Amino acid sequence: MKIAVTYDFMTGNVFQHFGKTQNFKIYDAENNQILKSQIIDNGGFGHHDLATYLKNLGVEVLLLGNRGQGAVDALNNAGIKQYAGIVGNADNAVKAFLEGKLIFNNNAMCQHNHEHKE
Repeated sequence: MKIAVTYDFMTGNVFQHFGKTQNFKIYDAENNQILKSQIIDNGGFGHHDLATYLKNLGVEVLLLGNRGQGAVDALNNAGIKQYAGIVGNADNAVKAFLEGKLIFNNNAMCQHNHEHKE
């Protein structure tokens, strides 16, 4: 299984705004164990395009802080299972997920409006 986490490179924590994340930490896991991980950039994408980017990388699960409804819809359309409202260390969050102990809040949403210009 491939798990992605919105990643704050400076702190090692889960980055709290999906659409503005600059990095992801990608984990390959099998039998509830992390086999390897790597930090990647956002591919130059933002907001809704990030879902397609992650899907093309083979990501099946995303752990993240907050996101807007557009991101929720894009991730759902890409078939990526999302666990929102995650705070703290990214590695610990993935370990908790694999152990079935992750505390999440899928109602965690950005509380501001985005102005997108085409």
